[in-house]
This record gives sequence, structure tokens and C-alpha cells, in this order.
Amino acid sequence: MSTRDITDNILATWRRELPGVVGDEMAIAKRAARLSAIFSERVSAELARMQLTKAEYEILAVLRAAGSPFQLRPSDLAGRLLLSSGGTSNLLRRLTEAGLVEREADQRDARSSWVRLTKQGIKVAEQAVRAASEAQAALLRTIPSQTADNAIKALRDLLIALGDTNDQAAST
Repeated sequence: MSTRDITDNILATWRRELPGVVGDEMAIAKRAARLSAIFSERVSAELARMQLTKAEYEILAVLRAAGSPFQLRPSDLAGRLLLSSGGTSNLLRRLTEAGLVEREADQRDARSSWVRLTKQGIKVAEQAVRAASEAQAALLRTIPSQTADNAIKALRDLLIALGDTNDQAAST
């Protein structure tokens, strides 16, 4: 018998409890969730060492990825990270107090503002992205490269089949 993963046990339980109801949909969803949780747990541990939450990290990373001058509107940050405006405001307040971001009124639109990484924020963002990437890479070091390549292709194919494409992202 081949090795079973945790999801196999979950699926077996549901097949016993509700025969005929559980199929590929749960197998894919549960495995995707488990994979995400494993990566997230490792990254969160690294970020905690840097005294950052995952949400703070995501804001810093999105701002750093925006390119110079490393700024976006709060509404753009909220939209990209699927955060509420209140949640975004709380995170930005904490990051401002930590000296990692600064807010500036938009000279062209008095109703809007910009959030920009400070010099320290750029440094911390880059360190955090490197730490998160290394934590994820460490998880994959024991995985044969062909297995990782197959997983990447299968996940991409699945997401594209579900309509998660650049064309769809550009229209939202």
C-alpha cells in the first residue's frame, strides 16, 4: 500500500459518513489548503522572528513589488490583498508607527492619499521577502525537482481551467 497523506484520511472519513458525496472537488480543495497551510506556517515563523505579521509582510511586499517610488493608494493595497478598508487602515497605522511606511496626501485628489515605504521599510521589505522565499525553498529542498515541476504545471493548468488567468485579473 502506498503512503497516505492527511487528506486521504479526511476523505475516507467523509466517504464513510456521506457515501457518494465526496469527490475530486474535496480532494483538490483540501490538498490545496494543506499545502497553503504548510507554506504559510513556515513563512509566518520566519516573519515572527522579524516581528512582522503575515498581513504586515504582505503590505510591505506589495509596496516593494510596486517598484520605485514604492507607493500605492490604500484602496489599491486593500484590493490587491483582499483586505477591508478598516483592516488596511489598522495595518498601515502599525507600519507607520514602526517607521516602515509613510502616508502622504495626493496633491491631485484631496480625497486620496499615498502609502510609501520609508528607507527602513524598503530594507525590511527586502529582508522579509528574502526570508519568506528561503523558508519556502527550504520546504522544497527534499522534494525531487520533477515532482515540484509537475505540481507547478498541474496547479497552473487547474487554475487556468478555472478561469484564473491574466486576462481575468486585468478585467477585475
